[in-house]
Amino acid sequence: MIWLKCLAILRSLNKVQCLRFKWQTPSSQNCKGSNGKTISRKISEFAVNLKYEDLPDEVIQDVKRYLYDSVGCAYGSMDTRDVNAILEIYREMGGVEESTVIGFGDKMPAISTALINSLMIRALDFNDIYWKEDPSHPSDIIPAALSTAEKTDASMKDVIVAIVLAYEFEQRLCLFAKPGVRERKWHHATLTQFVSPIVAGKILGLTVDQMVNAIGINGSHNHTIGCPTAGVLTMMKNTVDPMAVQSGVFAALMAQKGYTGTEKVFEGKEGFMDAFIGWDAKNETTNPRDMEGRDGVSFWRWDVDALVGNLGKDYKILECSMKAFPTEALTHTHLSCALKAMIDNKLDYTDIKEVKVTAFAQAYDILFDPAKYRPESRETADHSLPYCLAAAIVDKKVTTESFSDEKLSDPKIFEVIDKIKGESSLEFEKMFPAKQPSKVVITTNDGSEHSEYLEYPKGDPREPMTMEDLVNKFNSLTGDKFKEDELNDLKELIFNCDNLSTRDFMTQLAIR
Repeated sequence: MIWLKCLAILRSLNKVQCLRFKWQTPSSQNCKGSNGKTISRKISEFAVNLKYEDLPDEVIQDVKRYLYDSVGCAYGSMDTRDVNAILEIYREMGGVEESTVIGFGDKMPAISTALINSLMIRALDFNDIYWKEDPSHPSDIIPAALSTAEKTDASMKDVIVAIVLAYEFEQRLCLFAKPGVRERKWHHATLTQFVSPIVAGKILGLTVDQMVNAIGINGSHNHTIGCPTAGVLTMMKNTVDPMAVQSGVFAALMAQKGYTGTEKVFEGKEGFMDAFIGWDAKNETTNPRDMEGRDGVSFWRWDVDALVGNLGKDYKILECSMKAFPTEALTHTHLSCALKAMIDNKLDYTDIKEVKVTAFAQAYDILFDPAKYRPESRETADHSLPYCLAAAIVDKKVTTESFSDEKLSDPKIFEVIDKIKGESSLEFEKMFPAKQPSKVVITTNDGSEHSEYLEYPKGDPREPMTMEDLVNKFNSLTGDKFKEDELNDLKELIFNCDNLSTRDFMTQLAIR
């Protein structure tokens, strides 16, 4: 009889746990709803049915701004080692001439240019950024649209719609897991794997069923661990996302030929949601077996409404940010503080006794680990706050030249690095990701303190880059490749691309 009483107690405790859990779980946890549609199908229906005419003017203009910014980043990376290594491989492989490599002008298969062009946009770590529960760089996915559109002779209006989808679902996926998959030590290319087949599939004219299959195909095999952006960084830091983009193009092509993929790739048994946090597919709730969040109290959960709710009402591209510095996104507020203190107070790097930086925990974890104090590669340096701050303090600016081989061995920079100290703040952590607070205190040799505090960087939607800022950035990346009139022509080309074919557009991006 004792064991029966114990069983009854356990059952009652389980009911309490379930009630407690369900109270903490929003109604948005229901994946299907009354219409019984899966997440992939809801996404696919929206993607297939979205038209250029549906898009507000401000969304179309933002697409062009991000396209302009991305093309500038691609031109700026033409001399990087990683881009040229991949380009050499694909030149040796050859293949059908379907689409164009930006700047270089090579004609290659669409799946080849999807990777190369995405890497070119990403290589300098200067392209856009969206950081909520997870980070992402939606412009990495633009080549999934351009490559397939050139292959199929689609219009640039088609490309604009596909780019809207890239931003829409990449950014929504950054709100899907709470906290994000990065907290489970996975890279955001894990999110891109679901979006790139949507973008390529839209250009290819996939049906809803084919789009569902494309998402299921690509979502089955591109989960990316976080190590490419941890510790000592390598060329893979900028390559994992382009690989997920390339794979998405191939997945869309497979689906077009009748290949099938798992429809319940998100919410099914052993699907994305179950594997990362836990998901009770039968009862459609987060599985309480693994519920402790990053602060030790809050629950891990999925917000399905964030992914598929109110599609077409508000477009996420309007919430994305541009980069004012070619560095890891979480360095930007700190850099703005340091530069303001240095310039406003007319300080020289030789005046510096100590630099104290207060950051939120995620920024501190990424930017202040031991490998970041003596970076030996561009990839590690642009993710090192000590290095980036030291470069800003020495040169009063941070540009792509800040990460040249010469700068990476500059004794002045390393002299300043040794004066930089960082600390994490629980108060700042509570403000993130709504804000990205930074406090920088520079103490000079005479004992004076110069303190600056900011909550978000230049390029954030609350402090947007102006058109003048954007043009200056583009020209700084491309000025060694084009004459002034050619730079103006490129700007006009991109901002008036609506009535062009993608083939005409891409051909004109080649450097002649």
